[in-house]
Amino acid sequence: MADSSSSSSSSDTDTTDNSVPTFVSSLVFNLVVAAVIFVAFCILRPRFKRVYAPRTYAVSKEKRSSTVSNGPLAWLSAIFRVRDEEIIARVGLDTYMFLRLMRTMFIIFFVLSVLSVITILPANITGGGTATGMDRLTMANVPAESGKLWVHIVFFIIFVIWVMRTIFGELKVYTRLRIWWLTNPRHSSKVGASTVLVSTLPSALMDSDTKLSAMFNMFPGGVRQIIVNRNCSKLEKVVEDRNAFVGSLEKALTTYAVKCEQAHAKSVKKGVAYVAPKHPMTRTSKIPFKGPKLDAFEYYSTQIASLNQKICEMSGDKEQFKRQSSAFVLFRKQMAAHMAAQTVLDYKPFSMNSVSLDINPEDIIWSNLNMNPYDRRIRGYLSFAATIGLVIVWTILTTALVSLISIDNLKKIPALSGMVDSKWFGLFSGIVPAVVLAVLMAVLPMILRLLLRLEGIPRVSEVNLRLLHRFFFFQVWNVYLVMIFSTAILTVATETAKNPASILRLIPVNVPKSATPVLVYVLLLAFTGAAKEILQIARLVLRYVLPLLFAKTPRAISNAEKPAEFDWGTSIPVHSLIFLMGFSYSFISPLVNCFVAAYFGLFYLVYRYQFLYVYNDANWVTGGLSFPKAIQQIMVGVYISEVYMLLMMVAKIAEKVNANGIVRVVFTGLTLLLTVAAHLYINDAYLPIINYMPVRGAADIEANPKIATMFPDVMGDGDLSSDSLETASALTAEHKARLGFYAAYGSLVPKKLIDYVLHKVPSLLNPRRFISPKPGQEKTDIADEEEAIMSDESPPPVLNVQTTDGFLPMPTAHHYNDDNALGISARRSSQNTNVLSIDSANATQQMPMPPANLLAPGDHAAGDNSLSIHSYTSATELRQRRSMAPSASSMAKRR
Repeated sequence: MADSSSSSSSSDTDTTDNSVPTFVSSLVFNLVVAAVIFVAFCILRPRFKRVYAPRTYAVSKEKRSSTVSNGPLAWLSAIFRVRDEEIIARVGLDTYMFLRLMRTMFIIFFVLSVLSVITILPANITGGGTATGMDRLTMANVPAESGKLWVHIVFFIIFVIWVMRTIFGELKVYTRLRIWWLTNPRHSSKVGASTVLVSTLPSALMDSDTKLSAMFNMFPGGVRQIIVNRNCSKLEKVVEDRNAFVGSLEKALTTYAVKCEQAHAKSVKKGVAYVAPKHPMTRTSKIPFKGPKLDAFEYYSTQIASLNQKICEMSGDKEQFKRQSSAFVLFRKQMAAHMAAQTVLDYKPFSMNSVSLDINPEDIIWSNLNMNPYDRRIRGYLSFAATIGLVIVWTILTTALVSLISIDNLKKIPALSGMVDSKWFGLFSGIVPAVVLAVLMAVLPMILRLLLRLEGIPRVSEVNLRLLHRFFFFQVWNVYLVMIFSTAILTVATETAKNPASILRLIPVNVPKSATPVLVYVLLLAFTGAAKEILQIARLVLRYVLPLLFAKTPRAISNAEKPAEFDWGTSIPVHSLIFLMGFSYSFISPLVNCFVAAYFGLFYLVYRYQFLYVYNDANWVTGGLSFPKAIQQIMVGVYISEVYMLLMMVAKIAEKVNANGIVRVVFTGLTLLLTVAAHLYINDAYLPIINYMPVRGAADIEANPKIATMFPDVMGDGDLSSDSLETASALTAEHKARLGFYAAYGSLVPKKLIDYVLHKVPSLLNPRRFISPKPGQEKTDIADEEEAIMSDESPPPVLNVQTTDGFLPMPTAHHYNDDNALGISARRSSQNTNVLSIDSANATQQMPMPPANLLAPGDHAAGDNSLSIHSYTSATELRQRRSMAPSASSMAKRR
């Protein structure tokens, strides 16, 4: 017995000795890596606008952000000049609520850090226990009989109350903002705002537009249009074939144009006559080197013309396409769409039981629109079972890999036994496990997202919203419980099997020891993770390296220039997990609070810049529905922290029974019960008014539409008709600034405290602090030239490519302008774009107008931003324009 006790003590000592070098090495490593990456970002940002500032030119004008100067830290001041209302207008309510959540969690943990370091940390250090190393900073160093445990209890109860108050305030803000967003003309004027997608239509309604109209005309305002989806797989195949030939033609034309330019430059250099290169040849067979060789231009043009004709013929007869069991219903009133989404539409089981709001065609998963309701349910059960299987597999995989790289197991390898005893090996134990875990969790979302799509969910946004909960469950189980607590859980389980009565003695000793793995994981994500997010190294490679290798056509270059999109389904659960880690250890190890505060502070800065200048989530428009799901995940963190405190207090009683210990258990248990009651109130009071538009709110907006155009007083207690009816002229700039502070911090602190601070520091109400250039006001010299070119009323010059045999290659569809001329360099799009360098500003010869059937349906004019050709660098493009079109400045003078 004594031997086992001594061995256990020796093991604890080893663990304690390793905790300090593990923490220090991880801290130093992550700080160095983060510093290097942030310096690289500050250097690269002004030089690579297409990676670090595409939202200044590559989105619609009303959503653009103002340009940032080239100073290393100029981006910091730029992101804080943007008001909340402008953020919602530019990047949407989803992004604003996410940024608000990150800011709120930063403030919570910043205050937690300061107060816990002042109160709990000294109590732990001077607790009088026998803990050593990092464990001396935790609650494990406070004996059961110590009165200092009351510091932890009082601190914990106060902060649970504050966090719950903050959650109530944030939900109040969100409900006001969601009503305002739903009724704001920016959203309500869209067709999708008044449209619902109804799935699992019964056959009687699927084949009768009259019956469908009669049913949905029961809602106020009636139906504007009903579109029953059809199976257009045959037409889709033809379109895909046509697009493949278009891509081949574009590639052939681009390659040929480059050869022509090279041949022309070579002839000028040698002073000889220009001879056009031969046309590229192709084969009709898909098997290499089989079939006759044909002129690529003639073959591709003929195939495109034939397929275009076929597309027109098939599109003219919609009855040949079989109807599917889903339909889009366009209502005349937005309120009718929200009513339809909440109504029981049929008396048959599972009939029309899936109704989706706020429809965006880019968000639809078209392959899931004709699924049998029973098939969809069976798929859902199978997906859930597969998810449980993944949990088990990932648990085994994670545990096995972490065990293999643990120090205790590495000591068993003779070749590494000497290295493991080195203090430098703490770098390995502090970094490698966290990196292995991060890699494992990066693969998982792809599998989960595939399972959700196979369930038959009709929209991508719904897939991501459901992924929020599933991935969060995986994060909590595999990262928090299995990975970080594996050592403590195995120790407690092993000792308890030998002596069940020892479980209460082991909990207060072993659970605090897991604070070091928590710190290591938070450090990895806080510094290295935030730095990697802002550097966007993958996007940098994709934008500048891969296009040089693989993007050989204007369309491919344009696609490579599209701004990045944010991964909502996997990012929010990670941040919720960090909140869970931090809050559950806030009273056990105060040092965790400091690094969690750094985590949310850094990511808040990074995300504020990324969403204003990099990410473009035009297809993610849910009106902030990810926010209440994130709140539910935060509640999980609050519950786990309360269970920890309760277990710790019960374990302290087991060490030594006393009256103070019993009272502490009672207080902790009451806190848990009150939290459950508050959570039930949240579910009953707020969730019903989050998903749908309240009738009263719609009535107020309809009575006075001006309400929907003004930013609401989100912390006000009055009605919509009373808190927004003041005109813009009646609201002073100072009052607007005050309302901005209420909206930003009213959920965290009382209004009286905000008023007191504003009274003591009146400079905070200076409206100039919030003035930022409106999108489009700050223009570069390139933008000025674009405007001059776009305003030119002269006919656009055209490409002059005349070959020796008189054949004029067929242009791609995006080369045509409104006058059916082969287009060019004169009409520039608003996205800072450029066309092929062979375009000539002095060319005058017109290309013969092609047959109408050669212009493919859906193709656009030369000015279409989606098909424009982006230059590789802004400086290169500007030089090209100045050399090609010296008339830009003269046109500006004429104006």
